[in-house]
Amino acid sequence: MNMSKNLSLLENKIGHKFKNKSLLRQAVTHRSYANENRHSGPFNERLEFLGDAVLSLISADFLYNKFPSMAEGDLTKLRSSLVCTASLSEYARQLSLGDFLMLGKGELATGGNERDSNLENAFEAVIAAVYLDGGLEEARKFVLRFLDNSVETHHINFKDYKTKLQEIVQESHEETLNYVVTNVSGPDHDKRYEIEVHLNSNVIGKGTGRSKKQAEQEAAKQALQLMGL
Repeated sequence: MNMSKNLSLLENKIGHKFKNKSLLRQAVTHRSYANENRHSGPFNERLEFLGDAVLSLISADFLYNKFPSMAEGDLTKLRSSLVCTASLSEYARQLSLGDFLMLGKGELATGGNERDSNLENAFEAVIAAVYLDGGLEEARKFVLRFLDNSVETHHINFKDYKTKLQEIVQESHEETLNYVVTNVSGPDHDKRYEIEVHLNSNVIGKGTGRSKKQAEQEAAKQALQLMGL
């Protein structure tokens, strides 16, 4: 199969028809191939750099809106899990991206088309290629195909602390859970809330945050830690 047919097949898998085909070709061109074929054009490392930044923005925006009460630290952990090497190389495998990589002979002989690092880098380069060719919304559409499917599995370890605490307390019908604001400080544009979570009349956790929701999450998190959960 010639390269133009290969790229058309990859376009179909990506779900974006490129106006500038050379961007897609660059995205799947490994440094080793460019070194062996001097007239092959640029390889994908610059695209990978840009794609990493585009992916970071799209994934942060996606999680920020999907989990409005999740604390910053857990959003960071969840995003890291969704876009780590293992995750990105798996997304690349879902596209069969390894079949389209242009590699040098030595890299190909040592299984470079299935190496996680090569697949991760190529996937990020494809994100950048889509972004440069079609804009941020096209890139978002492409990325969210993978994140939407993956987030539920990854989110198991990042469950809403308030929900988890409520589920535990509900097992004992006589127990009551309340969140109490103990202090609000700072100017209107940068308020800090301090909240306690009470089990009956006992303080079982304290939290601070820039919103009541964030402070409640932190208080619930501390309560769960005290419970050994």
